[in-house]
Amino acid sequence: MLVTNRFVVAVEAADDFTARAHAALAALAARPGYLRGELLRALDDPRHWCLLTEWESVGTYRRALGGFDVKITAVPLLAESVDEPSAYETLAGAAPDSEVVVVDSDRAARPHR
Repeated sequence: MLVTNRFVVAVEAADDFTARAHAALAALAARPGYLRGELLRALDDPRHWCLLTEWESVGTYRRALGGFDVKITAVPLLAESVDEPSAYETLAGAAPDSEVVVVDSDRAARPHR
């Protein structure tokens, strides 16, 4: 599962944002189910940032958000992200020089059950 939180940060606030993003990334990285994470900045416009994390499952990500350190450091930062969907499930993937592997969705067939 991939989580992408996008941010628009004023250039003069970039140093503070970066410090807070590093702390959030460290808190998330300490949680069970965390696979990897990156702080990214757009090449074309340095005001645009992305905090990308990858998780074993939706459940591990949701449980991670309940951790004390995550509540203190990451959740306030994530609340500042662009208001858009941020969690994505993997439906297909391909390694270098490999075939595309399709994965079934974890979503319920009927979401209201």
